[in-house]
Amino acid sequence: MKPLITALFILALSSNMLFAKDEVIYEKQDSLIFEKYKLYIEPFMNSSTETLLDKTAIFFLDTPYVAHTLEVLKDEKLVVNLREFDCTTFVESVLALVCTIKAGEEPTFENFTNQLKRIRYRNGILTDYSSRLHYTSDWVADNEQKGLVKNMSEWLGGLKESKTINFMSSHRKLYVQLKDDDVMLHKIKLIESEINKRGGFWYLPKQKIAKKNDVIPHMAVIAFTTSIDGLDVTHMGFAFRKKGNLTIIHASSLKEKVVIDNKSLAEYCEGQTSCTGVMVLDSNIH
Repeated sequence: MKPLITALFILALSSNMLFAKDEVIYEKQDSLIFEKYKLYIEPFMNSSTETLLDKTAIFFLDTPYVAHTLEVLKDEKLVVNLREFDCTTFVESVLALVCTIKAGEEPTFENFTNQLKRIRYRNGILTDYSSRLHYTSDWVADNEQKGLVKNMSEWLGGLKESKTINFMSSHRKLYVQLKDDDVMLHKIKLIESEINKRGGFWYLPKQKIAKKNDVIPHMAVIAFTTSIDGLDVTHMGFAFRKKGNLTIIHASSLKEKVVIDNKSLAEYCEGQTSCTGVMVLDSNIH
């Protein structure tokens, strides 16, 4: 057998059933969850983007948190997993589902996977591991160009972080795709160089979050910036207003599932030792 076919065969034996269509990998359960979601969201189809984001995120409450859900094969494929999330794949999946609903076309599973690819990969094009938007600040810049989100942190009175981004290349042993692949490592270094040429990114310092509580939009994407050398962001979720309190809905590694957090957004950031603040990304999905 060819290596890819062999790998897919082994994975199929170890899971419910793994499907590989073109560059997309998913389980049958993922398509069933999508169909269940379509029925659930149908009453809200003509609602505002904010409402669709809210209802979509709530649909996935209690979905298990699992790290590294995209690292299925060494060769990069679009991994679709609605059964379990890490913090980033939760945000991407919710956005992609809402984009699918708002596109004005039949909300098919294939259209959803196309939207997910558009969000997850640089310019919406999947080529290899380096084409995935690994750094959140790069993800933000790319999806701003696509018109999907708008970083409103500067407008909120934020600061510009100009630290050097190089965590992946500096810690190659942490990444299966980098530790033994010098060619891929070089590609990642080139991407880091392009990120650093932008001169940094805007974020709202954690000391200011509580003061801006009333103007941070419900269901804005929240990215938690960090003091860790070479890294921009360590966590993502959505701003969520609950009984007048601004908190987050996110895939929590601590709670091991998707939850509406009990802490306020400001308290959550304060409780993270390395958290320096948040990037506030308003949705621009039409």
